[in-house]
This record gives sequence, structure tokens and C-alpha cells, in this order.
Amino acid sequence: MQRRSAILGSVLFFFIAPAMIAGLVPWWISRWQVQASFFGLASVRAAGVALIAIGIPVLLESFARFALQGQGTPAPVAPTRHLVVTGSYRYARNPIYLAVTAIVLGQGLFFGNVTLLVYSALLALGFHIFVLAYEEPTLRQTFGTQFEAYTANVPRWVPRLQPWTPDAS
Repeated sequence: MQRRSAILGSVLFFFIAPAMIAGLVPWWISRWQVQASFFGLASVRAAGVALIAIGIPVLLESFARFALQGQGTPAPVAPTRHLVVTGSYRYARNPIYLAVTAIVLGQGLFFGNVTLLVYSALLALGFHIFVLAYEEPTLRQTFGTQFEAYTANVPRWVPRLQPWTPDAS
């Protein structure tokens, strides 16, 4: 896939998937109406803002890496030609799923909306099943020992404190 096609495909997929999942659907659920804070604590609302503020740049950076370094898209129909193990991928194997879940969870906490919290939990479960059933077997088949080394050093969901460097192991 050429660089221009990878960029355009990633932008298109961004609007088809994460923008809908973390933007449109939460709006349908909440209409972005602020309700009473959970437990009456402003800190819960602040935690929601923090999750959104962390999730958005991780999501954008991860999408950019797929196009620019992986020479493909996050979409299964137009995958990368190269395994992406830089940037956010040095801390966790699934930063896009983590970012989307953090954004939705953050919205739930900020808006005080229980339905968004349930939706974020269902997203996390769906992402986990997809990763186990499709994504990891496909990556293992496509990238072989390179993916095995990556999975041995970078956790699936709980980010490492120190970034992994492929040359270090």
C-alpha cells in the first residue's frame, strides 16, 4: 500500500470506527448532558477529563503510526505491511482499543452517565474477544517470530511503565 493510500485509508477508517464508537454512539446515549457527578465527587469528573485527554492523543498517534510506519491501516481489510512496535505500541499491544475505551469511560465519568460506563465495559469485552479470536492469530501468522518477540515483551492491556525497545531483547 502506498503512503498516500495508507493515510487516506487510515483517515477514512478513523471516521468509520473510533469516531463512531467513541463519538457518535456516546452522544446518542448521553446527548452529552452533564448529570450529577458519581458519588457527588468532582474528582470523578476530573478523572473522566483525564481519561479523555490521555485517550485522544494516543488514538491519533496510533492511527498515524499505522499509516506512516506500518504502511497500512488499522482496518482488517487493509492491514499494515510492517508490524508497528514504536510509539504507544512500546507500552501496550493495543493502544487504539485502550484509547477508545478510555475516551468512552472518561465520557461516562465526566457526564455522570451509567449507560456510558456499561457501554465502555462492553467495548472492552468486545475488543478483548476480537483480539484473541482474530487479531493476534492473524498477526502471529503474518509476522511470525517478530510478533512472538513483541508479545513476549509488551503486555496486551496493562501498559508497561518503561517502553520496550525491540533491540533490547
